[in-house]
Amino acid sequence: MPLGKGWDIKLDLRYGALINAIKAFNPLRIKVGGSLQDNVVYKVGEVSSCANFMKREDGLFGFSQGCLSMERWDQLNRFFNHTGVKLTFGLNALFGRNESQAKKGYKVDSYEFGNQLSGSGMGAKVDAKPYGKDVIVLKNLVKELYAHPETEPKGIVDGLTHHIYNLGPGDDPNMMNKVLDPSYLNKVSQTYKGVSDVVNKFRPQLGAWVSESGGALKGGSKDVSRTFADGFWYLDQMGMASTYDQKVFCRQALIGGNYGLLNSTTFVPNPNYYCALLWHQLMGSTVLAVTKESDPNLRVYAHCAKKKPGVSLIFINLSKDRSFSITLSNAKPGNAGKPSYEFVGKQNREEYHLRALTGDIKDDIVCLNDVPMVQTDSEDIPAMDPKLVDASTPISIAAQSIAYVTIRDFEAPACV
Repeated sequence: MPLGKGWDIKLDLRYGALINAIKAFNPLRIKVGGSLQDNVVYKVGEVSSCANFMKREDGLFGFSQGCLSMERWDQLNRFFNHTGVKLTFGLNALFGRNESQAKKGYKVDSYEFGNQLSGSGMGAKVDAKPYGKDVIVLKNLVKELYAHPETEPKGIVDGLTHHIYNLGPGDDPNMMNKVLDPSYLNKVSQTYKGVSDVVNKFRPQLGAWVSESGGALKGGSKDVSRTFADGFWYLDQMGMASTYDQKVFCRQALIGGNYGLLNSTTFVPNPNYYCALLWHQLMGSTVLAVTKESDPNLRVYAHCAKKKPGVSLIFINLSKDRSFSITLSNAKPGNAGKPSYEFVGKQNREEYHLRALTGDIKDDIVCLNDVPMVQTDSEDIPAMDPKLVDASTPISIAAQSIAYVTIRDFEAPACV
């Protein structure tokens, strides 16, 4: 599942560390949008002035209206093309404009219409009926822009987006306890189920997207969001979202606030960057059912392995003092998910164990198989190689750690 990024029109795009961090995903989905997308104008047609966003108390989310110039749009698209980005563009849904000649042929994978405008709204609200009519108009405009019918998205709406901030305000002093509490993490499953039920009822072929999720509101938590500990919430969210058939999961943000995957000034990756990169590399799109007999502090999700045979699992151990020794069983089709036999592989397992550098989960450096993850002198992402483990031994998950495990000779029927 991909990541996201909010508005930062002035971001310097020339840094090698930023370029390399994006290229490593091959491809990374970036959403250009967020809180201020409904407060931006585009310098096209009759729009002549193009001012930057400025702090303004009476403005939407405390900012004045800002402008995206066509020169900056060109720069962004050159950057996206160079780094292989898959772009989701958040359109302003609150500012009417006349048709303009701004067609440049840039590839935009998807458009999101407005930001948090439904229900009670965030800063602004549009009722369902006019919003729906506007979406139909937008679809017709998109149809005009696609040069070839085979590349045109089908249907009026191709994805239903929603945002998840289930950890509450970023300044909550109880934030660390929330990301380590399995019962608290479980609560958001009702949100995923509700969205999934709506989609299945009205348009089963529609995809549900988490187009923004930062965990903690208002820029994230300065004490948690940039640390290894936040990975417990983040990866559990991606695992849970997958089980409810959410097609896309955008992290808020790639850069910005306390919840950025990259440092806002140096672009050095924070621990969750490496957690997300491994998910992207290892976890395929087919989700497998998992049952477990263990402490609720051990979270487990399984997918078909990405691009290669076998399955990939992620183990999230929230316990401060308990490690786990895992043996696997396989269930035959039609056996109601009940284990049929203990699985013992013949090929070595590929294991990726993540822990905080000093053992303190508030660290901002993560170790992969005991190797600190830091960018090289040339600002490249370090190698992320697995540890090969004898398949006849149990899987060992240390206290307050995260582990990805890929088993090439595990034959799940859904993965054939």
